[in-house]
Formats: sequence, structure tokens, C-alpha cells
Amino acid sequence: MSDLAEQRRRELGAFLRARRERIRPSEVGLPGSPRRRTPGLRREDLAMLAGISATWYTFLEQGRDVRPSRQVLEALARALSLGDTERTHLIAIGASEEELRTATSEVEMLDPEVVRVVGLLEPAPTYVTGETFDALAWNAAAAELFRAALTNDERPNLVRWVFLAADAREVLPDWTEVSQGLLARFRARAGRRSGVAAFAELEDELRRRSPEFDEWWSRYDVGTEGGGIKRVRRVDGQLQHLAYTSFEIADRQGQTMTTYRPLGDGARGPR
Repeated sequence: MSDLAEQRRRELGAFLRARRERIRPSEVGLPGSPRRRTPGLRREDLAMLAGISATWYTFLEQGRDVRPSRQVLEALARALSLGDTERTHLIAIGASEEELRTATSEVEMLDPEVVRVVGLLEPAPTYVTGETFDALAWNAAAAELFRAALTNDERPNLVRWVFLAADAREVLPDWTEVSQGLLARFRARAGRRSGVAAFAELEDELRRRSPEFDEWWSRYDVGTEGGGIKRVRRVDGQLQHLAYTSFEIADRQGQTMTTYRPLGDGARGPR
């Protein structure tokens, strides 16, 4: 059995355990008890709700060499009341090695027409990120807004910048909220593409160098791309509210274009 398969089994077990411990028995119609030592549901409870053997489920959490079918993963997702993003993550990390053989670690290429669109969107700050959040293209407005995030490295990476660069906390006054959301999206992508070494290498680097990343990683939060409002501190020190939207690029798995639109200084909303 490959090291990758063993790593995926551990990831699956840890994700299941983290989600199981978040559910109170009363939420799924089970009686609680003041003597319960286990946070959330017991393994036996979840196995019963999913219609599988408690022993077999225990093997899953322990990372043993058992191979859940798609039907079993779907049943576990229902029993855990997972949302669409978390369900997709569970199915991805529970996939067999055969299903993952298409995963590669090649350098990402960007369609020249996409690069042209990024330029045409000037003066709206716009950039394109790849699977591991490498910045693949950006316009001058984005470079001015995010400064060192897009200009310090030959191939800058937004996750690395947010968690490791000192100026990220200056540029992003709501750093904790922004970084937690970014980590959740990174985790979801890593689950879908665990055959790509770049994900494991970046995870290892960030867990070694960022105490926050290391602490939050064990929470197993997963997220998806979207939009909202973000506060950014400009070069002149003024705070600016920006509405942003992210679009997945057709036929390019994991490549996302994000564009920003300035709002009035008094704007408020989710970020």
C-alpha cells in the first residue's frame, strides 16, 4: 500500500472523527447523558445512523485498510448532516487510488485569452489563481492593492502570503476571518487533489511556519469559492471596502478568477 493511500486513510478518519464530535445526540434524535465522555456522537451512534457495522466504521476512523464504497460515503455524509461542500470533500478523500490516478503535479498553464481578460478588467483589481492558490495572472490594479502578495516572488502564492507575510495583516484588517476562509478552501482543494505533491508540500510548510495554520488545520473546515465584501488597507493607509466575486475558469480545474469592485467607505457586509 502506497504512502499516499495511507495518508488518505488517515485524512478520512480524522475528518470523520472531527465531524462526528461536532454533532450533539439530540440533533439526530438520540438521548443524551450527563455521563457521556465522548464529545458529540459515539462511533456506534454514527454507524447506526449510517446503516453500517460499528466495527467497520471504527476501522475507517482508525485509518485501517478498508475501502468504503461511494454508497457508504454518501450514507455517512447524510448521517453527519454534511453540507454540499463538506460532502464533496468527504467523497473526494474517500475515493480509491484507481479514481485518483489522473492526479498530476505538472506546472499549471493559463489560457492566453484568460490573461487578456484580466487586463481588460482594469481598473478593477483582478487576478487568477491555480489549484494551490499560486497567482497565475493579475493586472496592475491588483498588484497595487495587494502589493507584495503579487510582486515578491516569481510565482507568488496567496495562501503562503496570507499566513506567512507580515504585511498581509496590515493589508487585511480582518485577517483572522479572511485567513480561516482561505484555509477552508485550500483544504477542500487538497482533498480533491491529494495526488498532487504541491498540496502536501505547502501544507507541511505552513504547518511548520504558521501557528495559526497549524492550529486551524486540525478543525477540518472546508469551504468553496464565492463572493462577498472585503476590507483592504490601501497603500495610503486608508481602509477600502471592496465587493468581490470569484469565477471558476472553464475546462481548467482549480483555476479561479477573482475580481474586486470598490464600494463606498461606509459599506458593510459579509467578507
